[in-house]
Parts: sequence; C-alpha cells; structure tokens
Amino acid sequence: MTAISADKLVVRRGGATLLDSLSLAAPATGSIAVIGPNGAGKSTLLKVLAGIERPTSGQVRIGDRDLAALTGSERARTIGFLPQHFEPHWDLGVAELVRLGAERSGQPAGEAAQRMSRTFELAGLERRRWSTLSGGERARVLLATVLAVDPPLLLADEPAAALDIGHRLDVIAALAHRGRERLSIVVVHDLDLAFRFFDRVILLDRGRIVAHGSADDLIKDSRLDDVFGVRFERLSTEQGWLLSARR
Repeated sequence: MTAISADKLVVRRGGATLLDSLSLAAPATGSIAVIGPNGAGKSTLLKVLAGIERPTSGQVRIGDRDLAALTGSERARTIGFLPQHFEPHWDLGVAELVRLGAERSGQPAGEAAQRMSRTFELAGLERRRWSTLSGGERARVLLATVLAVDPPLLLADEPAAALDIGHRLDVIAALAHRGRERLSIVVVHDLDLAFRFFDRVILLDRGRIVAHGSADDLIKDSRLDDVFGVRFERLSTEQGWLLSARR
C-alpha cells in the first residue's frame, strides 16, 4: 500500500523554481532520509507533502485520497509534521503544549502526555514557558507534542539540528525506528546519520530527485559527490557508514 505519493510537483516562488516536476511514492512503513545541499528544496518538499504549502501544480495523495480533500482533523490524525522552526501563537507552558498534542490522538490525553514526557526527558520542564526554553529543549518538547498522536505518517525537517550529540543520536534513531510500523520521512543534515539509521535515502538537488534507493546502494553512488561538490571517502564500520569529504 502506498501511504503517500506526489505527482509532478512544481513550486515556483518569486520567479524561482523550488520544486521542478518532482514525483515520488512511499509505502505505509519505512524510514526515508531526504538529503541535499542548501536550497535543494528539502523543506519545501516536506511542507507540500504535509499540506502546509500548496504546489503551483501537481498533486499529493494520502493513500487513494487527494491531500487537499482531507479535513483539518483528518490531516492532523494522519500526518505529524515537525518543522525546522516553530513559534506558537501564545507563550504556552510545556505541559499545555504536550497535552494539546495528546488530545488529538483520541486516546486519554493525560496518559499520552505523561508517556511523551518520559520519552523525551521533560521532567522539570512542565511549568516552563516556551519562550524560556533553549533550542534543544524546544526540539524535545515539539517532538513530544507531535508524536503524542503517533501518526501513521511523520514528516520531520531536521528535527535534531538544535540538540546535543547524545540527544541527536537518540532522536534520529527513534524516528528511523518508527519505520518498522509507521512511515517516517525525515530531512537529515548529517549524512552519516542518514546512511547509518535510515532504510532509504532520497537525494535532492535544485528541486529534483537526483537519486533514490537503499542507503547501502546510494552511498556508493557517485552522484552523491557531484551534488555536494566534494569527494567523499566512504568507510564502512560496525556502526554504519562514515563519510569524510574533501575537495
């Protein structure tokens, strides 16, 4: 079963083409990393797949339904979206934000909120306001808020960028692990983490998919070097692939 598909997506903004006739299809389970240089269209792609931005042309489908036809509540239950930057309209407390996320799950909100607080180590932050949190604390709160719903489809735009190394590894591993039962599509800046944890990788450049496939296959593809404009030395370790770049 195809969980989400995109057909010939085009996004133009201010004379620039951000997505250029991009098509893809993803099954109901799996972990997919989206990589590419700055300006490749990664964030734009996720926003269009989440229904946050409308494409200039083309279509996104969730299963056999047009994404644009889903109601707001259907979309909230089906798609979890972790943006690169987030600012709530009101300066809510951590406990309020997590509970608001949990209430969308249809399960007892208190239990879901407590489970997420434990998972993302939010003890002691419950009464803190959003404006007082560090970047790493905000990232963990946002993860807890979105994942409290446990959506079938998770779209995450560099969710670990503000985290320290330990939490970054934990978060990326957890999002990839969701692929055993759900679908996770994650923009990943750190190429080592993308190839270490994810089943499949999509390589974007200038709004187009240059290459896609299993992590083991794509890491050997010379187009990876071409797109990033460097030469990668590839080292296979017990923990996964490591990349060292040089001009």
